[in-house]
Amino acid sequence: MSEMLSDAAMDQLFRTARTFNGFTDQPVAPESLRQIHDLLRWGPTSANCCPLRILFLTTPAAKERLRPALSAGNLAKTLSAPVTAILAYDTQFAEHLPRLFPHVDARPWFANPDVAFETAFRNSTLQAGYFLLAARAVGLDCGPMSGFDQGKVNAEFFADGRFKVNFICNLGYGDPASLFERSPRFDFDDVCQVL
Repeated sequence: MSEMLSDAAMDQLFRTARTFNGFTDQPVAPESLRQIHDLLRWGPTSANCCPLRILFLTTPAAKERLRPALSAGNLAKTLSAPVTAILAYDTQFAEHLPRLFPHVDARPWFANPDVAFETAFRNSTLQAGYFLLAARAVGLDCGPMSGFDQGKVNAEFFADGRFKVNFICNLGYGDPASLFERSPRFDFDDVCQVL
């Protein structure tokens, strides 16, 4: 049976974790990127469809390719981050269902393009949430963002049209000087009901 995580683990994943706007110069080991995936891949998705695709930009040259798509407010922090992950979804994820969901041929479930899009987008977003938690679990800080031109990112990195960007996330060891004052959150009674 599962046990409750320690307070320290809950702090690292949620309570004291922050969205960083700047990072130290400490590099991110390639093994950390593999560890992120090794954790996030166990999170559930619809029919185990696993549509998330990740492109890790780790060099200045790779980051320069992203420059034209970034909003002005996200430019400096992205170009200086040790790693920037482009979190995308595979529009043709159903091709992999015989391997990922071998119990039944689930491909016809996603034959309707609208259903396929909703499934890919929703489940890649879910997996991207696992990505953030996995990055924090391996000791990295995150700076997720949506201030970019999707069309430009897709044209530059996914020109064949199969993958589509969902959002971008900077990774590294956060610089506390880059943090804003923590914004408030809703209380349980503000947003939850128990029926």
